[in-house]
Amino acid sequence: MSNDKQQPNYFEFYELPVKFNPDQNAVKAKFYALSKKYHPDFYANESEERQQDVLELSTLNNKAYQTLSNAQKRLKYVLELKGIVATDEGYQLPQSFLMEMMDVNEALMDLQFEPDPQRLAEVSNQVDVIEKALKETLAKLMVQFDSGLEAPEKLLAEIKDIFYRQKYVARIREKLN
Repeated sequence: MSNDKQQPNYFEFYELPVKFNPDQNAVKAKFYALSKKYHPDFYANESEERQQDVLELSTLNNKAYQTLSNAQKRLKYVLELKGIVATDEGYQLPQSFLMEMMDVNEALMDLQFEPDPQRLAEVSNQVDVIEKALKETLAKLMVQFDSGLEAPEKLLAEIKDIFYRQKYVARIREKLN
């Protein structure tokens, strides 16, 4: 079941430039303004069709706010909007990263058979360090992209890579917990 309907552009809807870190005060202000503008009570005497349109705009406003005010959802959304990340894409992580993660995965397998709280803490710390490094790199790349001074294609490719690395590490984090 392919979804040919293009996803709405929340940035256009909020009249904001496409950024990984949009001004959150502007996002909030737009959300409240549109919440008032498209409040169903104001359209109670309108036609059924107009009421339906308003309901759709109100829903769009809620979804836009949920996405643009949440860093993780916004990251995925911008990458999808730019056509960088597809929903069911099989992204190939770099071999160097997978080799680095092999140690962590092997340690996790060992811990399943022989629980060892000290070893678990070590592996958890190792994952913390990886997560922190990814987060810091991602933050820098997003600022560079938002500044508009560097080649966006190159930056988006790097951001996509970090996005998938983070997803991979998140799955490891779940196993740890």
